[in-house]
Amino acid sequence: MPVFDEAKTIAMAVRAVLEQPLVAELICVDDCSRDGSRDILVSLADKEPRLRIVSHKVNQGKGAALRTGLSLATAPYVIIQDADLEYDPREYLKILTPILENQADVVFGSRFLGSEAHRVLYFWHSVGNNFLTLLSNMFTNLNLTDVETCYKVFRRELIQGITIEENRFGFEPEITAKVAQMGVRIYEVSISYHGRTYAEGKKVNWKDGISAIRCIIKYGLGG
Repeated sequence: MPVFDEAKTIAMAVRAVLEQPLVAELICVDDCSRDGSRDILVSLADKEPRLRIVSHKVNQGKGAALRTGLSLATAPYVIIQDADLEYDPREYLKILTPILENQADVVFGSRFLGSEAHRVLYFWHSVGNNFLTLLSNMFTNLNLTDVETCYKVFRRELIQGITIEENRFGFEPEITAKVAQMGVRIYEVSISYHGRTYAEGKKVNWKDGISAIRCIIKYGLGG
C-alpha cells in the first residue's frame, strides 16, 4: 500500500485490509507524507503484527513506493491496494480466485467490466482511461478494459522478477506491458469503485495522462 498524505483515510484503509482473512501481511510505504500519515501508521503497527511500515525520506511517487513494497513482500500472492479506499478490500477473494484456482498468474480488477457499483464522477477521466486502455492494448495485444486500475494481483515470484522503472503513475502501463511480454496468464475480474473528487484528495492529473502515453509507447516497444 503506497501512502502519501492520506491521514483522512489511512486508518480506515489499514483496518479494512487487515479485516480480510486472506491477508498475511500488509506493507505500507509512506512516501514522505506531510500530514501525519506516518504517525498514524506507526500507532497502528504497535497493535498489529501483520502491519509493516517503510518510510521514504524524500517523496518519490506511487511507482517508487510500490517498488519498495513489492521487494519486501513474502506472501505467495501480492495485491496492490491504494490508501484512499476507492477500492474495496472485501473483494480480495474475488480477484484472487483465478490465481488460487491456477487459471491465472496476474489478475486485473476492472472498474468497467460487469455490473458492480461505481460512483459517478468525471466524464473526461472516463474518456482518458478508455483511450489509455485502447492504446495500451494496441501495443500489448491484450484485450483489457481497465489498464489504469489499482487492483492488480500477482504471484509474488513473478512481480519480484520484474524491474520497475517508473516512479509515478506510469507504473500501471509499465507493468502491464512487461507482464504481457512475459506471456503469462492474465485475467480480468469485475470490481466496484468508490472514486473520490480532487477536493477529497484525488492526486492523478492530466500530466500523469501524458506520462502514461509515454510509458505505453516506451514499454510497449520493449524499452
